[in-house]
Amino acid sequence: MSQSSNAQFSAQSPAYSLLELASVREGDSVGQTLANSVAYAQHAESLGFQRFWLAEHHNMEGISSSATAVLVGHIAGATKTLRVGSGGVMLPNHPPLVIAEQFGTLESLYPGRIDLGLGRAPGTDPITSRALRREGLGAEQFPEDVARLQTLLGPLQPGQQVKAIPGAGTNVPIWLLGSSLYTAQLAAMRGLPYAFAGHFAPRLYREAIQTYRDNFQPSEQLDKPYVILAVPAVPADTDEEAQFLATTSYQRILSLFRGQPLWMRPPVKSMDGLWNSGEKAGVKDFLSLQLLGSENSIREQLERLLQTVEVNELMFTVDLYDPEKRRHALDILAATRH
Repeated sequence: MSQSSNAQFSAQSPAYSLLELASVREGDSVGQTLANSVAYAQHAESLGFQRFWLAEHHNMEGISSSATAVLVGHIAGATKTLRVGSGGVMLPNHPPLVIAEQFGTLESLYPGRIDLGLGRAPGTDPITSRALRREGLGAEQFPEDVARLQTLLGPLQPGQQVKAIPGAGTNVPIWLLGSSLYTAQLAAMRGLPYAFAGHFAPRLYREAIQTYRDNFQPSEQLDKPYVILAVPAVPADTDEEAQFLATTSYQRILSLFRGQPLWMRPPVKSMDGLWNSGEKAGVKDFLSLQLLGSENSIREQLERLLQTVEVNELMFTVDLYDPEKRRHALDILAATRH
């Protein structure tokens, strides 16, 4: 079945989905963090969100989504209709056969609900990349690795020596994720759906998505272009509350810039004294696609955003400290579609 047949939306009415990093609040355990992620996914499902993807990061204190396939299975097992997948598996870290077996197993357990999003960055630092035992294999091999995965997840061919069991014949939908024109071109050439990482690399979002649409070649998986744009969002009952809650993500990105642990910290009344003017500009640039405010404010911001780019789906990252407020933020986002 063509991926585009899952749902059809105009540029003005994209589907809503979520990207999850399983961010650890300062002082919380990983177990509590993952329990919060499950409750968050279940609430998203009840509101009609389309998919829930988990990112892959390694050696980052404060982010607990390193074993991506394990978490995909955990979330899929706790939900019923939500599509669950990787946003994404960082392919330079893994042999394609292992990924095909993992996601083939997931598809066998949860038929029609699994997505395999692939990235070509390591999702970590060079030392950790070496610790992941993929020395000498980097992003330059990404196109070949994508092709291997397509073969391993497709129907068995006569004389095929290396088989993914489970995996062969499952045809798990493959997505290419990126923040550059390179991945946009590759996704277009292969006829694969494309997700742009506007939540951390907003600069090229219009150019990359247009490049993908202009060069798209139909494939067995997809008959026409399908685009997800990932954006950060801080929904709240009022604009003032949203400004306050947003300081949690500001502190995390500031920690990222400084090479510090990425624990989720409580919001603060003011960032003054926590960052200098250069850091403030850097954080704001990082979050230049951020949607922030009340339901009405976010609806207006979405309308402006969707006048600049044609997307089939929006995938939100919602970095809020309080798990209850984070779930309530989904109520506010869902209301903007009505």
